[in-house]
Amino acid sequence: MRDKKICIVGMGLLGGSFAMGLIRAGNIVYGIDICEESIAYAKENGYITDGSVSGYGRFVSDADIVVLCLYPHVIIDWVKKNAALLKKGAVITDVCGVKCGIVEKVQSILGDKAEFYSGHPMRGKEVLGVKNADCGIFKNANYILTPTKKNTKEAEAVIRDMAETLGFVTFSILSPEQHDKMVGYVSQLTHVIAVSLMTAADRAELAPYAGDSFRDLTRIATIDETLWSELFLRNRENLIGEIDRFCASMKEFKEYLDREDEVAIKELLRLSTERRRRFDKS
Repeated sequence: MRDKKICIVGMGLLGGSFAMGLIRAGNIVYGIDICEESIAYAKENGYITDGSVSGYGRFVSDADIVVLCLYPHVIIDWVKKNAALLKKGAVITDVCGVKCGIVEKVQSILGDKAEFYSGHPMRGKEVLGVKNADCGIFKNANYILTPTKKNTKEAEAVIRDMAETLGFVTFSILSPEQHDKMVGYVSQLTHVIAVSLMTAADRAELAPYAGDSFRDLTRIATIDETLWSELFLRNRENLIGEIDRFCASMKEFKEYLDREDEVAIKELLRLSTERRRRFDKS
């Protein structure tokens, strides 16, 4: 993708990384944020062509594509406030980690004005802010598309083109409901486990003794509490179900230890190894 006019709303880690990659590919990229420092940093470092915290109507109206890199509850409020500014026929998308309760509301607000085609780039970092932006994180990453019956193949092609330009290579299509169930397991549960590992015991002496396994498992325990608490609560039914399944698996492992069942433990380890190797083949 090149020579497109793209407006990024929310110049944080993901917004900054999107902007960086898209402007390097030869597009005009506008940035919008509530923080003047973030806009200034993005402009100074060449991540955006122009941007503003206010008076940004001209950027929204000029954009062929608008990418909403906002907290879930902010997405709906922003669209309500700014829908009239959007160019007729523009494609709007997001990077939100939860879809139910958002996608259909935004599509209803927009009507025929513009097309909201929701998506979820499955890549991030444990650090925040535009100063940590890095479009390299998208290389060979997965992208989930979450269309509804209101979406068109033309808009899908635009989102795929943009994502491929950024480096994404694997695309999956899920309904918003399927997305939230899947993400409850592969993303939200993993963050809950990481947080639990770090909060189960207050042991300051762990750091000098921890190896790569503990560090790798808890990397994502450095977490944006505002964003992730909202994601967890919005998807709480799916997440509670996944936590219950995980706890049942842990209980099973504990029972094998209690009765010193080496055969059963080895079988679980073999199954784990077999399933993990599928990632290496993909």
